[in-house]
Amino acid sequence: AAAPLRHASGRAGRTYRDTAAYQHIVAAFRAHRVTSEKLCRAQQELHFQAATYLCLLRSVREHTALHQEYHGKGERSPEEVAGLVGFRLPQQPGGKG
Repeated sequence: AAAPLRHASGRAGRTYRDTAAYQHIVAAFRAHRVTSEKLCRAQQELHFQAATYLCLLRSVREHTALHQEYHGKGERSPEEVAGLVGFRLPQQPGGKG
């Protein structure tokens, strides 16, 4: 239950146990403990939801990092644009550029 929430606590400097999301997921896991039944679908569903939530948190974190790196910062010079895609502009004769 804690793995997805450690991801969420990366911001704000709090421990994951202090988050409302942690309290909710722990309560849900406790409510769906494995019983003596051979097949406990609620428990499997809860694990699936936790894995889905972890995927969401990772994706949001990655999206934020990509957005900060590549989001438009106004007009860029041709050299900056070439550098973003891994190219270098050719040097002009006479020391221009």
